[in-house]
Amino acid sequence: MSGADRDAGGLKGRRIAVVLFNLGGPDDQASVKPFLFNLFNDPAIIGLPGLARTPLARLISSRREAAAQANYRLMGGGSPLLPETRRQAQALEAVLNDRLADDEVRVFIAMRYWHPLTQETAADVAVYGPDEVILLPLYPQYSTTTTQSSLKEWNAVYAGSGVSRAVCCYPDAPGWIEAQADGVCEKLDAPGDAPVRVLFSAHGIPEKLVTGKGDPYQEQVETTVASVVAAVEARRGPIDHAICYQSRVGPMKWLGPSTPEAIEAAGRDGLGVVVVPTAFVSEHIETLVELDIEYAELAHEKGASPYLRAPAVGIGAPFIGALADAALDALDRTGGRTGVAPFGPGCKAKWKSCPRGDAGTCSARTAA
Repeated sequence: MSGADRDAGGLKGRRIAVVLFNLGGPDDQASVKPFLFNLFNDPAIIGLPGLARTPLARLISSRREAAAQANYRLMGGGSPLLPETRRQAQALEAVLNDRLADDEVRVFIAMRYWHPLTQETAADVAVYGPDEVILLPLYPQYSTTTTQSSLKEWNAVYAGSGVSRAVCCYPDAPGWIEAQADGVCEKLDAPGDAPVRVLFSAHGIPEKLVTGKGDPYQEQVETTVASVVAAVEARRGPIDHAICYQSRVGPMKWLGPSTPEAIEAAGRDGLGVVVVPTAFVSEHIETLVELDIEYAELAHEKGASPYLRAPAVGIGAPFIGALADAALDALDRTGGRTGVAPFGPGCKAKWKSCPRGDAGTCSARTAA
């Protein structure tokens, strides 16, 4: 049924589907190996032809299964990411239906590497029969390894109705910045007179993705951090801070310094740390195990005390408001701007992998 038909029948106007993209995580111990296989079989993660990538993905997932299962057991056996994302989807759906009282909005979840997988969600959205489709990543900063991969998969499998508009990034969205600043300020109140350094920890990527492939991720992380620092310092005055990158694996050179290196440096300087997950919006293995357990132990060994960790933004009202603002901004695009664009400022420099081919100072308000 079209929007016009629904209006004639006295029902709500547009039917709007908002699709939240995220990585996904295994539900239980048995899901760990197939989740890892899906991850490493993505050409955005291992850029080899399928004939070479697929057996390599099988080998890596087999070798890493036991260690990964041990980490997931620390969280009860599986990842909390899907329940966290469901809460975000419910909160966003409520806000959007309140703001768009004359329309009907449903928020869907599409996970890249585990259920609900993108093709499953694409089928559900097609059955819903939307007039408008808003693709909204839960990755504030754009990367070829996250948003680009998710958008590519969606475009390959979605065959339903609706005009699609994608939000490629929102590294400087006011509500996203406010939510992080709130978390930082709360933790800075905890150590009393103990000196601390605020470490903004983002998920790492290989350096060659930035220098060779033109991935804008590092620049956008720096944009986010600069805005959060400005917001915190407006409330409290100057803070000691640094950007670092976690989850480095393999022999390649990754963006640095690594979070362990930054923790060690703080210990040498006689400082405690407040670690901020600045590229994660939900609690999952990288925050609950890597930050809360592994890096906390390292901080104790290296004398970086106190060790404090700001929470992921989750369903905080400022962040959910930022997602709603991004969706509404995308919905308002017309003409050549109905494709892919950032919410607010996107890339400052020209990056080959920016989804906006005209990327200079990339803005959602710049005509395509």
